[in-house]
Amino acid sequence: MPLSLTEIRARTVSVNDYINGLEEPFKDRFLTRKQTYRLDREAVSQLREFAGKYLITAFSAAWCKDCAANIPVLALISEAAGLEVRIFGGLKKDPLDQVHKWRIPPSPQEVEAFNVEKIPVIIVADEEGREIGRIVEKPSRQPTLEQEISEIIKSAQ
Repeated sequence: MPLSLTEIRARTVSVNDYINGLEEPFKDRFLTRKQTYRLDREAVSQLREFAGKYLITAFSAAWCKDCAANIPVLALISEAAGLEVRIFGGLKKDPLDQVHKWRIPPSPQEVEAFNVEKIPVIIVADEEGREIGRIVEKPSRQPTLEQEISEIIKSAQ
């Protein structure tokens, strides 16, 4: 992982602070998803065992539909399982730059260090800051985000 966990924490916001800091109409979309989504209880129970041992970091933008679907679920996972979730927000595409996909700023410079192509990118890191798994856009191996995060963590054990 290019940054230490201390650096990530210093350069990001908590998932709930991120959602609460969004402007309308985006904030409403994120909050509606958070209020209506029901977590898989078994996956949350498994994730609770790993609270404090892993950090989830995500790259997000208010305009992104996949972010509006998945970042609120990360907030629920954080609240229910106690996993720390940090967000690099404010990503903005740069359609005129043929070399760089993201305009820096406002996008955080970390989009390049973490090779962010599509968002959201959800990175699961261990206590030493090593990336143990990554989800791009949406879960691909499990039906839900919480199940896929649980699978990533269990496979690292």
